[in-house]
Amino acid sequence: MHDSARKLLLAHRARAMRAAPTTTEAILWQALRGSRLGAAFRRQVPIAGYIADFCAPRQRLVVEVDGAYHAERGRADARRDRNLARAGYRVLRLPAELVQHRIDEAVALVRAALEG
Repeated sequence: MHDSARKLLLAHRARAMRAAPTTTEAILWQALRGSRLGAAFRRQVPIAGYIADFCAPRQRLVVEVDGAYHAERGRADARRDRNLARAGYRVLRLPAELVQHRIDEAVALVRAALEG
C-alpha cells in the first residue's frame, strides 16, 4: 500500500474511532478535553503509522488506554511505543480498569507525565 493511501486509511479509521469511543476512552476524554490539564489533547490521532488514543502534540505525549485486548499484545505494543518514541513522542499506557474505576488516579498519572 502506498504511503499516501495508508495515511488516508488511517485518517478514515481515526475519524470512525472518534465517532465510537470505548467507554473508558469516553471517560478519560471528559477529564482531558478543553485543556483541563493545561495541555490541548486530541483524540484518535494518526501518528507514525498508528492511531494514538489521545495526544498532546505540543508536549509530545501520547496516552493509550489499554483494555483486555492489550494483555496479549505486549510485544506489538512495545514495538509501537518504540516507533512512537522514534517519532519524538512519549507514551503513557493506562489500564482501562484504572480509568473506569479510579479516574482521579489515571488523571494524576497523565498530569505527572505532562510535567515530566
